[in-house]
Order: sequence, then structure tokens, then C-alpha cells
Amino acid sequence: MATRNIVLTNHQSQVVDHLVASGRYQNASEVLRAGLRMVEEAESRYVTKMNDLRAAIDAGQQDLEAGRTTTFTGDQFATYLSERAEHAIREKRDT
Repeated sequence: MATRNIVLTNHQSQVVDHLVASGRYQNASEVLRAGLRMVEEAESRYVTKMNDLRAAIDAGQQDLEAGRTTTFTGDQFATYLSERAEHAIREKRDT
């Protein structure tokens, strides 16, 4: 295993000490490894979310270029969103 020297703030050091003292972790290395696993999971979720957003943007761009758009006037957009929300709620309720 690689050895790294890191600098913690006083607060971070106290958190590590508290977690070790609680018995949940055997030492500071375990605490930091658990923290890094959480960062890895968060980064993975972030990358997935960004990829999904890019795909949605691409799909929207393709729809725009193909003329698959709708123009709303006045309160039509609010009505459209309300209907979509009601439909989503009904679908969720039915599953």
C-alpha cells in the first residue's frame, strides 16, 4: 500500500479521532479510506449525471434541428407543466 502524508484541519483531526475512539474504525487510515470510498461514489454519481445531462442536451438539439418543438404563449406553458406533473404523479401512484 502507498503511504501518503496529508494535512488535516483541527476539526478534521478531531472528527477522525472521534470516529476511532467510538470503535467504529480501528485507526485513522480506515477512516480516511472510508471517506475516499464516499468521494469515489459521489464522483461516479456526478459523472453519470453529467453524461445523462449531455445526452439530454444532445437529444434536445436533435429535436430542435428536426423541428420537433412546441411554442407556448401566455399560460400555456404553466398548464403544460401542471398536466405533466399530474401525469407523473398518477404513474408513480399506479406502480
